[in-house]
Amino acid sequence: MSYSVGQVAGFAGVTVRTLHHYDEIGLLVPSERTHAGHRRYGDADLDRLQQILFYRELGFPLDEVAALLDDPESDPRVHLRRQHELLTARIEKLQKMATAVEHAMEARTMGINLTPEERFEVFGDKDPEQYAEEAEQRWGGTEAYAESQRRAARYTKEDWKRLQAEVDDWTERYVALMTAGEQPSGEAAMDLAEEHRRHISKWFYECPHSMHRCLGAMYVADERFKAFYDAMRPGLADHLSEAITANADRHTA
Repeated sequence: MSYSVGQVAGFAGVTVRTLHHYDEIGLLVPSERTHAGHRRYGDADLDRLQQILFYRELGFPLDEVAALLDDPESDPRVHLRRQHELLTARIEKLQKMATAVEHAMEARTMGINLTPEERFEVFGDKDPEQYAEEAEQRWGGTEAYAESQRRAARYTKEDWKRLQAEVDDWTERYVALMTAGEQPSGEAAMDLAEEHRRHISKWFYECPHSMHRCLGAMYVADERFKAFYDAMRPGLADHLSEAITANADRHTA
């Protein structure tokens, strides 16, 4: 069985021009030619091409590839062992590079890759990184924090706009609920507390009711978070904290 230069190019994912070049420099000379002079490649030629492409992928220049393959002392098993060792080393290096990139991504304070103008457009006068340093100090070693960083690093401007729109809509409805005199233990308040928990799970990290309960306590205990929620409406931090507790109780009873 033999194959045309076009077929081999298709098999190997290289161009016909590349195969012509390999022939011209003696790196891969097809074992057959038709009466019309067209190149025909046999199985042994394909094996050699595979070896060439392995070494090329590993960064070897063509003259070194030729020297390796034409060494009379070498055999195919030696080449395979060498390539396996080189590929394994390369995989380890790429894995280390990927880990370094992940750490760099997670080292970004919030992973919000927006220009100052875009940040103002999305968040207005709210600073999305206001509590980022505190959050990293408290939870930097947790999986929840790492997951939040991974997700945030992928978000586009449009993603942040959708997230903020959900926050604004929720805030408007919670303020209206408080204005209407709804108690934290009421169904409406607990439903909005549940919506608050699901928003966190959707956009940042999986937030079970036990974790949400802890967050609710922090919204009252930490003056900075209390001020953030009370800026929406005075007393909202305490009201939400109680609603979160009541909602967690009804889901874990």
